Amino acid sequence: MKNVFFVFKRKWIFGGLAFFVAVCGLASYFSVRQTSIPKPQYSIVIDVGHGGRDGGAVGVKSGITESELNLRYADTLKDLCQQYGIGVVMTRSDMNGLYDESASNKKRSEMEKRRKIINSSGADLMVSIHMNSFSLPSCKGAYVFYAKGSEEGFSLAKSIQTSLCGCVENARNYVTVGDYFVLNYSSIPSALVECGFLSSPEEESLLLDDSYRQTFCYGVLCGILSYFKN
Repeated sequence: MKNVFFVFKRKWIFGGLAFFVAVCGLASYFSVRQTSIPKPQYSIVIDVGHGGRDGGAVGVKSGITESELNLRYADTLKDLCQQYGIGVVMTRSDMNGLYDESASNKKRSEMEKRRKIINSSGADLMVSIHMNSFSLPSCKGAYVFYAKGSEEGFSLAKSIQTSLCGCVENARNYVTVGDYFVLNYSSIPSALVECGFLSSPEEESLLLDDSYRQTFCYGVLCGILSYFKN
């Protein structure tokens, strides 16, 4: 895994240098702005997909559940956002499900709870974290989705996708309309990030790597910063 990641890292480090220089400018901009206010200037909701009985996709080699990996990425993104003065609301912070145990339709119960958290948060935007899976192990890459007809959702998704293309391999260079409950029923600009495919042995290994997770989440953060700046 170390050799694979070393080769992977060499592929993007030079091409991404200019991108990270620009990011440093954004980081500096937000650091200066945040020192003049008593509370975070911006806040976001990080929606952590799945949880509880709903484990989501499963890693083809490791057997890790999507719900666990989503939480790892969400926690990392949360820490990075807070370092740059962005307030964070998490839809879940542990492995428990959001559904009511007594509900006959637990999936609907879970979705309604997510909607309530997002729309009552008072946040400026929402980013939902997920992992992908497909029948063909060759499928890989990060996708970012937005709700049909949402101009702000498109802008947010595009900003995150562009940022990811600058720092991780295989990220798609386009955004896609997604018919997802958390996007369709969110009252704030929202994007859903499919971080990669757990059905791809190669990408699963990357997704499990701590250094890759930090790089990926930093890419999402930079997309959020760019969206706020613009």
